[in-house]
Amino acid sequence: MRNRQLHAALSAFAEEAAWQLSSDTTEGADLPFEVVAGGRRDSPLYCYRPLTADFISERVSLLGRLPTYLPALGALCDAGGLDAYLEARGEAAPRDPRERAESALRTFLGRVFEDSSDFVLDHGKLRRALQELEAALYNGRSETVVIAPLLGLETSSPELALGDGLTLVNGDAFPEDAPAEAVWAAGAARAHLLAVLRWESAPGDAAPVAHARVRLRRLLTALRLYEAGSFAFGPLAWTRSGGGTWQPFALGTLGQRTDASLCVPADHEDELRAFCSLVARRTPRSGEIAWALRRFEMGCERAIPAEALSDHLLALRGLLEPEGPASGRLGGRVAALCATEEERPALAERVAHIAALERPVIAGLPVDPAIDALVSDLAGHLRALLRDVLCGHLDTDLRALADEILAEAVRDAVRKADAERAAELEARAQLRARAEADGAAEDGDYEPGFVRFAEP
Repeated sequence: MRNRQLHAALSAFAEEAAWQLSSDTTEGADLPFEVVAGGRRDSPLYCYRPLTADFISERVSLLGRLPTYLPALGALCDAGGLDAYLEARGEAAPRDPRERAESALRTFLGRVFEDSSDFVLDHGKLRRALQELEAALYNGRSETVVIAPLLGLETSSPELALGDGLTLVNGDAFPEDAPAEAVWAAGAARAHLLAVLRWESAPGDAAPVAHARVRLRRLLTALRLYEAGSFAFGPLAWTRSGGGTWQPFALGTLGQRTDASLCVPADHEDELRAFCSLVARRTPRSGEIAWALRRFEMGCERAIPAEALSDHLLALRGLLEPEGPASGRLGGRVAALCATEEERPALAERVAHIAALERPVIAGLPVDPAIDALVSDLAGHLRALLRDVLCGHLDTDLRALADEILAEAVRDAVRKADAERAAELEARAQLRARAEADGAAEDGDYEPGFVRFAEP
C-alpha cells in the first residue's frame, strides 16, 4: 500500500458502490450480459458474462451522489499518473483532469466487480484492483513523506485532508512511526497537530526539502488570510522516502508562536479546505497584490506588534495610496472599502491616527498605550482586503474601487441635497398658493349680481 489516503478513499467508495449497485439489481434493474465462447474443455461451449462496466457507467449519476464519491475522486486527482492506468486498461485518457479521474474511477470500479452479477464486494478483487492501480501510478516512483508540527491551530477531527497530498493530522492519530519529538513537545498536555505532506517523487525531481518548504509556506499564508491567529511551524520537520528512516531538517523561520490557538470545528472544515485550495491557486507571483501580501506576512513574522506597523502600512499604501503618505488619502480609502457609509468617518480617523504612530515607533518615543490593539486592527483590514481580492470578491485595483465608492457617496449626497432643496421649494410654493387662495376668498365674500351700498 503506497498511498494510504488513496487506498482508504477508494475502499470506502467501493463499499458504498456495492450497496448501491446491489440495491439497484434487487429492485429490478436489468444487468446486461454478453454471450462468450467457453475457454476450457470442461466448460460449456458458450456462457453468459455480465457487462458490469456498462451497468456501472449507466449509473454514474447515482454513484456520484454517494458521500464517498467526491473524496475518492479527489484522491485520484491528487495522485496523478492516471494516463498510464487508463492506457493499461485499454481506455482513452481524457485531457481534462476531472474527466480523467472520473474515467479512472469507473474503470477501477469495473475491475472490482468484474464478472459479478450480485455486486457483493469481494475483498480479494478489491485488493487486486488497488494493486493494479498503484502499480500503474507509481511505476518507478517512491513515496516521500514530510511531517511538520503546526502550532496555533486545532482541529475537531483527527484528520483533515486539504488536498494535493497535504493533510492535517493530530499527532496521536498519525498511523506511522513518527519521531517522538515531532509528535510531542516537552511537557505538552496534548500531541502536536502535524502537517503531513505526501507525494510520489521520481529521479530528477526537486529536492524534497525545497518542495516541502514551498508547500508549507503556502499553507501558512492561507491560514493567516483565513483568520487572525498566531500560526507557526516548529523549527524542525522530518522527511523520509520509500519507507526509509526519518531525517530531520530545519524549516527556517516560519511564523511567530504565542499561546493562542484557533480551533476549526467539524462544520467549518470544508470551508478551510476550499479556502486553502483557492489561495494556493490564485496567489499571484508578482504585482501589487503579491508585494502587499509579502509585506503582510512580514508583519505576521514580527515578535512585537508595534514593529509590524510599518509592514502593514507599506502594504496598504502600496495598494491604496500610490500618491504617498503626504496625500493623506489612506484613511478615507480604507474606510471606503472596509466600513459602511455611516462608519466611514470614524474608521478614516482611526486609520489616520494609527498611521501617525509610525514615526514615534521608529524613533522609540512614547506612543498610544493601545498600540498593539491598533496594529491588530489595521492588520485585520489588510487581511480582509487581500482575502477578498484573492477570492474574487474585490477587483485587484483597490485604489480605483475606493475612489469610485467615495465619488458615488459624494454624488449620492448631492442628489440627496438637491432632492431636499426641491422638496423645500415645492413646500414653499404650496404654502404660497394656499395663502393666495385664502386671501382671494376673503376679498371676494359677496353674492354675484348684487351691489351692496352703505346705509345712510
